[in-house]
Amino acid sequence: MTSSGRHPMAREAIHHPGRWLALGVLVLAVLLVAVDATVLGLATPFLSEDLQPSGTQLLWIGDVYSFIIAGLLVSMGSLGDRIGRKKLLLTGAVAFGAVSVLNAYATSPEMMILARALLGVAGATLMPSTLALIRNIFHDPEERSFAIGVWGAAASAGAAVGPVVGGFLLENFWWGSVFLINVPVMVILVLVGIKLLPESKNPAPGPWDLLSVGLSLVGMVCVVYAVKEAAAHGFRWDIGLTAVVGVAALFWFVRRQLTLPSPLLDMRLFHNRGFSGAVLADLLTILGLSGLVFFLSQFLQLVQERSPLESGLIELPAAAGAVAAGLVAGYVARRVSVRSAVTGGLVALGIGLASCIVVTADTGVVMLVSAMIVGGIGAGLAFTVTADVILSSVPKEQAGAASAVSETAYELGAALGIALLGSIVTGIYRGFTVPAGTPGDVADAAHDSLGGAVESAAALPPEQAAALISVAQDAFTDGFQAAAWVGSVVLFATAAAAWFMLRGQKLAVGIVADEP
Repeated sequence: MTSSGRHPMAREAIHHPGRWLALGVLVLAVLLVAVDATVLGLATPFLSEDLQPSGTQLLWIGDVYSFIIAGLLVSMGSLGDRIGRKKLLLTGAVAFGAVSVLNAYATSPEMMILARALLGVAGATLMPSTLALIRNIFHDPEERSFAIGVWGAAASAGAAVGPVVGGFLLENFWWGSVFLINVPVMVILVLVGIKLLPESKNPAPGPWDLLSVGLSLVGMVCVVYAVKEAAAHGFRWDIGLTAVVGVAALFWFVRRQLTLPSPLLDMRLFHNRGFSGAVLADLLTILGLSGLVFFLSQFLQLVQERSPLESGLIELPAAAGAVAAGLVAGYVARRVSVRSAVTGGLVALGIGLASCIVVTADTGVVMLVSAMIVGGIGAGLAFTVTADVILSSVPKEQAGAASAVSETAYELGAALGIALLGSIVTGIYRGFTVPAGTPGDVADAAHDSLGGAVESAAALPPEQAAALISVAQDAFTDGFQAAAWVGSVVLFATAAAAWFMLRGQKLAVGIVADEP
């Protein structure tokens, strides 16, 4: 007999045939979104030379994709629960491929901004649909845990592979090729997905409330935009007004969900302590991690003066550690406990960040790689178990909405982390004193960013340039170390909160009661 009390043949009968091949299709979608999120940064210099966007337009090209995704994740997750997750995933995949072509052949900055926004709309359909389909394909909780680990590993691997793929394409083709690579992957995903993916949806979903969709989009876009702008340019009245509008829209959204008979997002999900604890852990973990990771590449290249390839190889072990930990996370959580696995992962990630407090321009590869491995293992363990908890805490009919909450926490945490930790790095960096005799325009460029300091120093005599770069590097290192300290404190505090909020939380070991 199985642990659920069913005969093994009955247990096997409820398994979806071809479920592992179906998982492979879902992994393709995850890889694509993860790769696409990282390649644009590499293509930006080439794109800028061709389209010649203004500084503001360039920021929108880089940010509008994440703005739209953050604003539509909950709405698209809920839509998938209503019309069918397979239908939404495949429709979104076709749209993602088509809009990728539009991105590749954009002829103006305005067209590129529109194309990136449309790509965000399509991208918002993919991530919650993939995780929700895993919830409905894998009825055995232990298999589902492993499948979620594979899903998380694909996201980590995609983020690591993105720069490599992008670098190869940009060295051999024009910048539009980083978008066209999406098309053949999407064709495979759609053709195979039609055959292998089962349809699943909420049998009694109720109407899709368009006002709630609008409130969610306006609220998330305004909040994410405000925190990013405040980090980049400081607080202004218009940024404050945008933040107020965003918070008001989100408040109205929550109030409306509590009164609707068929809400876009069932706020009662947050009454479940395990669900709330897992979402909070996701948000604060990304908040503590993202801002530091954002500046790590700059530190490696501009302070330690490593090549882009060498910097990428130093960061790669973090992804490898996350992949390995994600694949065994479900097993670990069942052998010890959910709260021990999540807390342990968060502590390991905090230790990885804390080690950055002592890095300097002379820090060797061994220490950097060790910190990356420890942090990657911690992140893979924590994220995979919390994703499993979030999905397991809700009825399968609400899997899309629950998945979208998890993804939204990730996006919001990333925006807040870059804003808050980025403001620490920027604030400390801009306080350095330029060497005497430095021209005013060079000093302004140097105070703007470390990259600006390196670039503007090229116009100075060698000794004066070396002095300017040296003080700028020292200031950036001080800011980086301070951000690492704050980020590690956030992670250790999150670990303590997770220990209490996930008390008694368990991952199921048999066929759960709500499965057919």
